[in-house]
Amino acid sequence: MSETARKPARINWTNLLTVGSACVLVGAMILGLGLATGWALAGMFGLGDIGAWVLEAFFGGVALVGIVAFWRMAVRVEPVIER
Repeated sequence: MSETARKPARINWTNLLTVGSACVLVGAMILGLGLATGWALAGMFGLGDIGAWVLEAFFGGVALVGIVAFWRMAVRVEPVIER
């Protein structure tokens, strides 16, 4: 039985820089929006500091899920690992 020789995976640095930069930009906007939404809703409904922290944590978590989803979609378009 002969094994086929596989080349090691290589990082495409140009695509990594492009995707990483886009994720930083989009991630900052999404995370800021999530935190501002929690703060605004807590203020509008008079929930106090604890309510604001809870809502900010919730919307911040939703924002982090959105950032990960953006990263995964961007890597499909611009592959970072070349095989």
